[in-house]
This record gives sequence, structure tokens and C-alpha cells, in this order.
Amino acid sequence: MDLKDYLKQRCQLVDQALERFLPPGGELPASLHGSMRYSVFAGGKRVRPVLLLAACEAVGGTVKSALPAACAMEMIHTYSLIHDDLPAMDDDDFRRGNPTNHKVFGEATAILAGDALLTEAFILLAGDGEGIDPAARLRVIHEIAYAAGSRGMVGGQMVDMESEGKEEIDLATLSYIHTHKTGALIRASVRAGAIIGGAGEERLALLSRYGEAIGLAFQIADDVLDVEGTTEELGKDAGSDQARGKATYPALVGLEASKARACELVDMALQALESFDDRAEPLRAIASYIVKRKS
Repeated sequence: MDLKDYLKQRCQLVDQALERFLPPGGELPASLHGSMRYSVFAGGKRVRPVLLLAACEAVGGTVKSALPAACAMEMIHTYSLIHDDLPAMDDDDFRRGNPTNHKVFGEATAILAGDALLTEAFILLAGDGEGIDPAARLRVIHEIAYAAGSRGMVGGQMVDMESEGKEEIDLATLSYIHTHKTGALIRASVRAGAIIGGAGEERLALLSRYGEAIGLAFQIADDVLDVEGTTEELGKDAGSDQARGKATYPALVGLEASKARACELVDMALQALESFDDRAEPLRAIASYIVKRKS
């Protein structure tokens, strides 16, 4: 399949839907809504929403039913980036090639924009999406809330901050950071799409295995890119992880071992999809893309 064309089409669908779902920039308070829209539409690969749509289609569901949940995932991801960039956390100046939200709107507005995006996401999850069984909707809300909270993304961010600058971080701690800070939302995106699409428990378990594998592979690939990529390619400062003393796979096990582990995880993800038909081809292509990307 032509993954580039597939990603372009799906990203366009997501962006068009986000345009509809987000409050207009001129609606009061205009500064807050402008800040939210600034970060959502600053670019990005839309990996999480595309995975959600692809997982839904892989089990026979429709894009239309899954689109609100896909947009909700992008809102949650964007909120996390806004907060992650704040001076109290990573203190980054650039994100996706643009000045970070707090650099443009100020720290207080950036915090509120992140808060608002998280809340808007659950408004979407609770109220939109045609043809979704109420029990499935409730399950999706639970999946995503769990993955975004202290037992998922937020917990991973906390341990990441606590580990920064420490001389020795063991592999178990590093794996916890990666599987929670990054992997939890990626896994939840795949699971949510499958649930919306009507997957049975056996297929859901296989897609969960796929999501776990590519979630960790994605973050390991990010660690490698921070070492090998350029600021222009990444849209943020290259080498920032090393400069801050962050826990990364290359720092712990070396660059080549990190690349090998990412490839092993992709193989695991592809094995989980062996019983799926051609409708899962986008998921297969995305798994391979994750370790080959340059940004």
C-alpha cells in the first residue's frame, strides 16, 4: 500500500474534523481558544488518531464512527505536549518547528489551553460518534482516561522527571517511563479504535499486543532520533535529551542495541497481525514506518 498517501488522506480527515470540533478562535475567551488551536494545528504526524482509525477499520468498523475519538486522542496528546514544554517541565522553546505555546501565549494561558484540550476531548468522547453502542462508548472513555492519567501518560511523565539527571537508571525504570509516557496513549488509541469497530476479545487482545509493541518502538525511535536527527528534521532542539540527562535507550544500552530492540518490537507487532486480512495493511505499514521515520 502507499502509506504516504494513506497518511495524507487520514490526516486531512482528522484536521477537518478538529476544525469542526474545536471552539472557534474568535469565541470568548479568544486568547484561550486561539492558544488551543495554535498547538493543535501547529503540525504533527497525527500518529494516535490515525492508529485509532486504522484499528477500527481493521476489524470492520467505519472511519465516520471513530473520527470523534480520533480527534479526542489528538487533543489529549497536544495538551500533554503543551504542558511538557513548560519551564516547570522540559522548558522547550520549539515544538513541531514553531515556538512553543507558552512562548507565544504565556505560561498561564498555556496551562489553561492544555487543561481545556483535555476536557474538550472527553466532551467529544461522551457525545459524538454515530452508531457506537453505549457500552462500547463507556469502555472507550475508560480506556482513554486510564491511559492518560497517573497510571499511564501522566505517571510516565512523573517518573521521567524524577529520573532526570540521575547517574544510573535501570532498564525496568526506563521501560516504565516509555511504556507509560508514550506507549499508553498509543496502545489506547489502537484499543479504542478496535472497540469502536466491534472487535471481539480475541482480536482486541491481538491488537493490544500490537499497540504495546509499537508504543515502545515509537519512543525508542524517538530516543534514537534525538541522537541522530537534526533540529530542522525534528522540529525541536536535537540532543535535548542528552543535555538534560534524560533516561533514554541509547544512553542505557547504546545506539545500535536501541535500533535492534525497536526492530524486534516491530516484528512482534507484525506477528500480532498475522491472522488479520488486508484491512489491517495500514497497521502493518505504520509499524514499519515508526522505526524508519526521520522526525
